[in-house]
Amino acid sequence: MNPLGFWRYISPFIDDDNSRPTKRKQERGVLSRMFMAEPAGTASGNLQSSGIHFDGREYWNLDVATLVDMAVERNEGFFTKHGALVTETGERTGRSPNDKFIVNEESSQNDVNWGEVNVSIDEDSFFRLKAQVIDFLSQQDSLFVQDLYCGADLDEALPIRVINHTAWHNAFARNMFIRPNQEQLATHQPEFTVYHAPHFEADDSAINSQCFVIVHYAQREVIIGGTRYAGEIKKSIFSVMNYMLPKRGILPMHCSANTTGDNTAVFFGLSGTGKTTLSADPERSLIGDDEHGWGANGVFNFEGGCYAKLINLSEEDEPEIFSTTRKRGTVLENIVVDGDGVPDFFDTSKTENTRGSYPIDFIPNHVKGSKGGHPQNVIFLTCDAFGVLPPISKLTHHQAAYHFISGYTAKVAGTEVGVTEPVATFSACFGEPFMPMHPGVYADLLSDKMNQHGSTAWLINTGWSGGPYGVGNRMKIKYTRAMLNAALNGELESVEFETDPRFGFAIPKTCPGVPSEVLNPRQTWNNQQKYDETANRLANMFNENFKRYENGVSDDVNAVSPKPMST
Repeated sequence: MNPLGFWRYISPFIDDDNSRPTKRKQERGVLSRMFMAEPAGTASGNLQSSGIHFDGREYWNLDVATLVDMAVERNEGFFTKHGALVTETGERTGRSPNDKFIVNEESSQNDVNWGEVNVSIDEDSFFRLKAQVIDFLSQQDSLFVQDLYCGADLDEALPIRVINHTAWHNAFARNMFIRPNQEQLATHQPEFTVYHAPHFEADDSAINSQCFVIVHYAQREVIIGGTRYAGEIKKSIFSVMNYMLPKRGILPMHCSANTTGDNTAVFFGLSGTGKTTLSADPERSLIGDDEHGWGANGVFNFEGGCYAKLINLSEEDEPEIFSTTRKRGTVLENIVVDGDGVPDFFDTSKTENTRGSYPIDFIPNHVKGSKGGHPQNVIFLTCDAFGVLPPISKLTHHQAAYHFISGYTAKVAGTEVGVTEPVATFSACFGEPFMPMHPGVYADLLSDKMNQHGSTAWLINTGWSGGPYGVGNRMKIKYTRAMLNAALNGELESVEFETDPRFGFAIPKTCPGVPSEVLNPRQTWNNQQKYDETANRLANMFNENFKRYENGVSDDVNAVSPKPMST
């Protein structure tokens, strides 16, 4: 019997005040005191081993259905009309990059690429803050523990423990990581522990605000405080994997992945490039949508769930993701709900970074086991608002390393009247905030994997054609999909290519289902002199950005940098 069965309160919608019958609240309090001595759920360890001496109620490895019920019981959120849990993260509705630190200690200090992204903190400050976090957690009336894995390939997985004082964050952790079966749980020994205290606000001169996310690699611990944004939990462990796996010859990747079973592809791309849309293909099964490893056995998902952006989500455009928002077990962050309990995904009054967390098996077309073979194709997605890059191009392995390190896309500048100039965005390895090592480490691993398994790299531009934003037009999704399918299915192997004189990559002259005149971007501009000037500007932006990394990569990779031309 579920140890919390007598608490279950199933309702399609709970009003904002989360009102509950007084008698039931009293009953719950009596029952809670009666069973204070024994942890609820399946205990797979003890909090003392994690340094917490606790007199309250412990909840171990509860299922998500129980946890979301408890979240409503505890006034942490409410249910939508369809049974999804709605929560709010308060002031911080996204990651806090200025509050993220890595402990500078002997075992890791020479491996970390210190700088603006990977900011150091001393050990004394870490242990001081950790003691405050543990003291805060120890004073709570309830703690929630999940013993999980990061990594679907259990030969390479990291056993983790997540300790929360809120039920909804514990439900998030259980959604997002790999859930062990009973046999695995019986032998689970955590190799990294996350101490999560979102309602603890620090006052310490060693950090920048009351919020902090600190990892100590030697201690194998993460402490998080002062932020309720749940994404910090998963991203902190992703950063840990990005440090640990390269030492074992495994490439960690911030990407999505899909497969036919025999044909696997990985998709790298920053926000707005179409990564989620293009990797969702009815003819191919989803391995995962965000974080993966490429090891000896192929590609494997780090996660057991998805953390989807929900802004402007519609049933027509993304029916599978939309359906998850109507399922019990989904956790919705910062979503506006109408009086009938129906989410409005177009309302961004709380934040544009609205999110939904759900287990991957809520997506019908997913790969059971979340693993695939070695990728035949590596896809780099960019949304080039300058209108310079071709809609599809083939890269050499050295060019793949260069563009992997560059992690380029472009966004249109703000919404002020008359401002239409695109803004270039570079994020190394398409996930710079989560990469503790020099990007060259990851690029070398990518090159080695591609060489070993004969993978082909493609750069696909989902952005503008015929001119920059404000002049040209966004590439039609049906053309982008046709080009992608042609690349994945091997239909471009026999076509003729031409070489781009500045960027050096190979552009197909023909592609099934795509007008040939859109394949070469220069030919789509009415003013080709303007194209040349804009292309030179973008080439210079690439080169200026790459100066940060040129000392950590090979001469062959540096040699493929773009070459501006005289106009």
